[in-house]
Amino acid sequence: MTEIANGASGEALAVPSLEQQLLQAAATGDAEEVARLIELEADVDYQDEDGVSPLMKAAEGGHTAAMAALLQAGAPWNAQDRHGYCAGEYAMGNGQQEAVDVLLDFAVQAELVLGALQRRMQVGAPSSAAANSDYLQQKLVYRGEQLLDADGEAVMMGWERPLMLRHAELICPGARQQQEPAGQQQEQQGEGAPEPSGREEDSSTGPASTSAAEQRTAGLPEASGREASALRAGRGGGHVLNVGFGLGIIDTAIQSHHPARHTIVEAHPDVLEHMARLGWPERPGVRILRGRWQDVLPELLDGGPYDGIFFDTYGEYYEEMREFHSHLPRLLARDGIYSFFNGLALISLELAAKGLIVDYEPLEVGSLGDDVWQGVRSKYWHFETYFLPRVTFDDPLEPVAEASTEGQDGPSGEGQEAGEEEGKGE
Repeated sequence: MTEIANGASGEALAVPSLEQQLLQAAATGDAEEVARLIELEADVDYQDEDGVSPLMKAAEGGHTAAMAALLQAGAPWNAQDRHGYCAGEYAMGNGQQEAVDVLLDFAVQAELVLGALQRRMQVGAPSSAAANSDYLQQKLVYRGEQLLDADGEAVMMGWERPLMLRHAELICPGARQQQEPAGQQQEQQGEGAPEPSGREEDSSTGPASTSAAEQRTAGLPEASGREASALRAGRGGGHVLNVGFGLGIIDTAIQSHHPARHTIVEAHPDVLEHMARLGWPERPGVRILRGRWQDVLPELLDGGPYDGIFFDTYGEYYEEMREFHSHLPRLLARDGIYSFFNGLALISLELAAKGLIVDYEPLEVGSLGDDVWQGVRSKYWHFETYFLPRVTFDDPLEPVAEASTEGQDGPSGEGQEAGEEEGKGE
């Protein structure tokens, strides 16, 4: 805000900056004014004290012409406000489907271009981030609270522990039961019913409480002794899937919530060897699928649906994550929860096209000093707040359409395309 003198009274008048004017023009959908201000070099990256950008305001109002001008001028489609929401969520929250489509189209194209460029840069450059096939051939090193690849890049680090503990609480039925008010648990079981609160043996007749169990246990033997005892204690049960073991932080946390069954997908031979040394293959209820998730997909589908799913792989591109999401409607129980290591705001838009909704829980990471990254080639996290995603079906009672079981594409017709490298995890 600039001040100029009023010739008549001598008082100073506040004049909005170009960026403030741009924010206002975007909010009202004045595309001509937006273009004029951009021509005057207004900063399209501008965000106000709440982190709100001109693109967010234009998306909220469904002003697609103003959005197009901002995007073409380089406005970041994936910028987040102080609460972790991006322009796509502003559009979705206000029912502006056309604006969502504009952002999704632009974002996907941006991901494709960046991914193609990144892959070209990797040709002949052994020190650049490895693609998944190369990563699986690298020698990994466990060094305290760090897991490093052959180039010294961090696959996973101990600073992620608080995030992983919360992810585990989110996806595990046992932890969710403990967090529900007692009255709500009793209501789910049926008035006065003496049944335990575990999901597997819930005897209530409502579709929301029986759908997952019925799909999963039809024609199967009764619950194992471990599962039954966990359910009788009202602490655990359910089937949880984690894709990418890494340091084992989240899998250890999942075990603390006593799932009836716990499936882990891991592809790297060094990580599998590490898991064997720690005795993971012998743990009751644990099933380890050795290979890339794409390679063991038939087994994953046969073992589903899952009450909780976490996805955090390393050395893959965004296209692989999109492909995994295309299978979510068949992998996730209708009342289940999916989560992932969050680094791409685009994911919210992409999942919305599959009938899934994303809520974010802010977690303080704080400032990670240089000592945290000692011995690591590159920092992969630069923010003080992490927005933990919670993904659920928009309508948990609606059955999955049969069409989603055919082919490799998801319900939105998304296939496998070149995308940005998804980065860290497995």
